[in-house]
Amino acid sequence: MVVVGAPSHVLRGTWSSFRELLSQREMLDLLIRRDLKARYKDSALGFVWSLIRPLTQLAIYYVVVGQFLQAARGIPDFAIYIFTGLTAYSLFSEIISSSTGSIVGNAGLIKKIYLPREIFPLASVGSALFNFMIQFSILVLATIVVGKFPLTPDLVYLLPSMFVLVVFALAFGLLLAAVNVYMRDVQYLVEVGIMVMLWASPIVYSWSMVRDVAGSSPLLELYTNNPVTLAVLGFQQAMWLGGDGTAAYPEHLMLRLLIAGAVGVVLVLIFHRVFARLQGNFAQAL
Repeated sequence: MVVVGAPSHVLRGTWSSFRELLSQREMLDLLIRRDLKARYKDSALGFVWSLIRPLTQLAIYYVVVGQFLQAARGIPDFAIYIFTGLTAYSLFSEIISSSTGSIVGNAGLIKKIYLPREIFPLASVGSALFNFMIQFSILVLATIVVGKFPLTPDLVYLLPSMFVLVVFALAFGLLLAAVNVYMRDVQYLVEVGIMVMLWASPIVYSWSMVRDVAGSSPLLELYTNNPVTLAVLGFQQAMWLGGDGTAAYPEHLMLRLLIAGAVGVVLVLIFHRVFARLQGNFAQAL
């Protein structure tokens, strides 16, 4: 018999779950492959579809926001700017949306055999990272085509930004996956939240525009210290050269990213304990 649910002590319970996940790493790999294959099963274009949505978004934002609304006038290389933000945000949004439905979507497995339940949100992270690498490759190719390949010291912002996105998405993915088992409305609320967060991040507009409107009010700090905003700004600092050194970024961006990463790790530990407490009744609720 296996008792479902890790020990109540935070560190001991997390370490126990981590060791169990390591023992199931081959199953994790199989789940990631299954998710990727199932997503494009019987599709003629296959993984090309992972590019069509962001490229379509890019075209819409570039034409409507950039040209019709004249946002491109204040942002050089507007297409690269938008695609940089979309690439970063797509990683976060895909992890959140896929993780939220991961437990419910694998109800058949959960009711039949024992597996560490955390493996299903983690599989969503793995498949999202695979799709991210495809989009990121297109972004790198685009910078080469326009002659703005970002081979600068600012590339150091790339990994901390990715870490912040993944760790916060994983934290909330664990929480939302567990709550969604008992409250199915959560998945629809997440769809709305992802849409709102897209426009609440400096993707189709610049951070300096928000600064000019908000001034030195606390709202600017609240907006800036949103981890998704920080990560998007970090990606832009690393990959977008359109500002030619004149683009405005918040002070101490690297320090803010490091602090956000540390907060994200703490949230992973806390939300994992919530997940562990709730997972005992997953099979019955499903």
